Amino acid sequence: MLDLNWLNTFVTLARLEHFGKTASELHMTQPNVSLHIKQLEQATRVKLVERNPFRLTQAGERLLQSAQSTLQELQVCQSDLNAINDLSQGTLSIAASDIISRLLLIKPFQSFKREFPGIDLSLFNTTSTQAAELVKSAKADLGFVIAQKESQPLHFTELRQIRWCALGNGLSDWQQQAKEGRSNPSGEEPTLILLGHDTRTRDLIDLALPSLHLPKYRVMEVGSVDAQIDWAEAGFGIAIVPAFSLHPKLNLKSTITPLPDFPTTSLGYIVRQNQVLSRAIKQLLHWVSEEISNSPHGNPTK
Repeated sequence: MLDLNWLNTFVTLARLEHFGKTASELHMTQPNVSLHIKQLEQATRVKLVERNPFRLTQAGERLLQSAQSTLQELQVCQSDLNAINDLSQGTLSIAASDIISRLLLIKPFQSFKREFPGIDLSLFNTTSTQAAELVKSAKADLGFVIAQKESQPLHFTELRQIRWCALGNGLSDWQQQAKEGRSNPSGEEPTLILLGHDTRTRDLIDLALPSLHLPKYRVMEVGSVDAQIDWAEAGFGIAIVPAFSLHPKLNLKSTITPLPDFPTTSLGYIVRQNQVLSRAIKQLLHWVSEEISNSPHGNPTK
């Protein structure tokens, strides 16, 4: 019989390819990691790992496929059992980006802690793409995402439509000069402050940029919407951001220009297909919907 702890150690080691890093991630000692692998090899009667240099054997590669599937299925099963049992203790894991969590989740989380004091909230600050992976693998119970593409094995529910705007001074002047065929007296090109290429939001923005009618521009890439806002406010360029991110409490000084020609996209939540939702998750989603309804630029889908 294969011990689940051995399998978890083996899968982690296969991912990290380092005994010391595996020990650190699993809060174990390095000798215990080696012991788990030895016990697994004794139980399977095959060599699974070559140590110098590190690589999985053919048998190790085969076991890895089954071990990953088994551990993920058990995690999904435990999540559903918690929901069926109306989880009142434990941890509820949420995956969301910085801007979504900062503007839309803080108040719902406060209400949640008052209603469900026995449940800890764990927040993964991540991109929408990474959030989808976390929910698929049941490492997160719920994800809040923008521009969800996948369906299987996820279910996406839209909470609001997102419109875009430009934050920063001078966009209308640049557009007018381009329309009239004039160059800027300073000889400079406008700088657009955008998210990096590893996000779905950036993919959407790139498709819509021709609607700005700027023949030439520079791009400054940053890692979050918060950073876009900060750099635009500091005068380094024009940030293209979701309209809901420009909350009045930010006390912005730069010009905000709506971008009606940019296609709208959706903000919503994802769960696994056929996932059992606990009363706690349903209540949290209710509070999030209320927060969106009361937020600036709120236009939730009914």
